[in-house]
Amino acid sequence: MKIQADALLFDNDGTLISSMESVYRCWTRWAGEYGITAEDFGRVELHGRPAAEIAADLLPPEKIVEAVARIEELEVSDVAGGVVLLPGTRELLESLPVDRWAVVTSATRVLAEARLAEVGVRPGLVIAADDITRGKPDPEPFLLAAAKLGVDPARCVVFEDAPAGLQAGRAAGMKTVALTTTHTAAELSADVVVTDLSAVSAQATAGGVEITCAE
Repeated sequence: MKIQADALLFDNDGTLISSMESVYRCWTRWAGEYGITAEDFGRVELHGRPAAEIAADLLPPEKIVEAVARIEELEVSDVAGGVVLLPGTRELLESLPVDRWAVVTSATRVLAEARLAEVGVRPGLVIAADDITRGKPDPEPFLLAAAKLGVDPARCVVFEDAPAGLQAGRAAGMKTVALTTTHTAAELSADVVVTDLSAVSAQATAGGVEITCAE
């Protein structure tokens, strides 16, 4: 399947990279520090959501600012050796002009840039939790990325592994490609579903990018 686009917007964790072991290790430690029971912690979805939203599900409002700062501290300190590139990431990104793609993540800028630097990925544009008021599944992060790149949202393709991110991409009026790196295909609603980015290739064109997906 071929898709013509002006820009490609990538989620980070679970799409370009994996830091899931680090995420669960740090959040489990964090939950222990704040006296959150395993039962309460187990009911909260961690993947693809801003830390402030997760903390708000588990703690009273007056503790959220401090708690978010603490989880960022834990996760940034755990980056070294805790991040790996997912299959196909480097090859795909190296085939793209830097002004034709961006990373759109629910992580904070400090954490996202630390994780990307750990694996040698340096995007021209990162939209992080710090930049928005409403996180995925709201379309705001993807719409902001399109605006910053100066492209029509309808000419963007979103690459995501999480249902919330795919929902955000659809709400932004963008085409969506789902990766089955963290969820099953049955859990993901997208225009195209692939195993990972090794199934995607791209060719820069005069007007943008032509993507080929091996479904």
